[in-house]
Amino acid sequence: MISKDFFNALNDLEEQKNINKEEFITILESALTSAYKKNFGEARSAFVKLVPEKNTIKVYAYKSVVEEVEDPEKQISVEDANANLSKNKYKVGDLVTEEVVPKEDFGRIAAQTAKHIIMQRIHEAEKEKLIQEMNGKENEIITGYINRKDEKNVYVEIGGSNIYGVLSNYEQIPKEKYNIGDKIKVFVKQIKDTPFGPQICLSRKAAGYVKRLLEIEVPEIESGEVVIKSIAREAGLRTKIAVACPNGTIDPVGACIGNKGTRINTLCAELNGEKIDVIEYSDDPFIYIARALSPATIKSVEIDELNHAAKVIVDKDKLSLAIGIGGHNVRLAAKLTGYKIDVKTEEDDAKENLFTAGIADKLDESDFVIAEDEDFNILSDEVINESNDENITKLSNENFDNDEFEFDFDQEEDK
Repeated sequence: MISKDFFNALNDLEEQKNINKEEFITILESALTSAYKKNFGEARSAFVKLVPEKNTIKVYAYKSVVEEVEDPEKQISVEDANANLSKNKYKVGDLVTEEVVPKEDFGRIAAQTAKHIIMQRIHEAEKEKLIQEMNGKENEIITGYINRKDEKNVYVEIGGSNIYGVLSNYEQIPKEKYNIGDKIKVFVKQIKDTPFGPQICLSRKAAGYVKRLLEIEVPEIESGEVVIKSIAREAGLRTKIAVACPNGTIDPVGACIGNKGTRINTLCAELNGEKIDVIEYSDDPFIYIARALSPATIKSVEIDELNHAAKVIVDKDKLSLAIGIGGHNVRLAAKLTGYKIDVKTEEDDAKENLFTAGIADKLDESDFVIAEDEDFNILSDEVINESNDENITKLSNENFDNDEFEFDFDQEEDK
């Protein structure tokens, strides 16, 4: 069969859709071979060969050369295969091919099969091409259109193609509304392989989304003059961002906020009014924790390095501001700094200390056991010097006998 238009179309596909023609021809040959066998029987072995140089499609039947024939439709003996040959004789295992002129119906079947394979391959090629492009866009922000949605997921069409990203319920900003046809910015959180093909996981909730928005909006971050040290976010409520200037030449917070707040306001608008706190990072945990609890004013910070915890004292009228609605401000500060933070007023802290100190007042003589024959050894200078507590009074190295002291609890009670 001669089909010049068919092969011209293959050339156009290679140029326009970036489909490898040789690979495509191999796929077509396999598909046309299956179509031929399906419609004209499996009795004979056959294959279809495309010859682009001559713009032809040929069908060949073949038989295997064997010593003893068991299936005449698919096998031929060595003697019969070489009956009309004077040289280049066949041996066992070779294939004897013969061109077959298919019925007229095969032209129509071939055309339908080819059309189906071409459309499928074009669709796959476009997907592969876009997936390759998307692989470089992981952790980037892209713009798409909401194509459809269900009870849990929103499906975003990316770049006007047939590729869709999934914005799951978990990755959506709470109470944000999504309407079909709306243009939307989304963060490409992950591209993962599934049994149904690559899946593009999108997000508007991730802290990385805010980070990338800030990087786009603030040129000083792209140039390296300002560095984002940490981000903590509760989508729809508040985001805290810690920034620093490595060389100390500019104000990192001012650079992120922008002239009259233009830069930070752009971010807030994109996040539908979500509050954003930008603070300057500090290597000093006391300063860093105090700044992280912004907008509350902090009176003092006490740090327990062993448990990686901090006790923060604030004025009574600043307590609710420091904690935040539902505790979100102190939670975000803890995420930002990596410290477990306990916020208290001076009054509450004093009551707690009094309670701890008051335990000793409730002890009686039954809580003390003193061995009659044991001497009390007062701490020596050497032991005291090992202590880091400056409030400890140094005592001389003297030994005292128990008999020199009398503990009369009854007498104290009579008084």
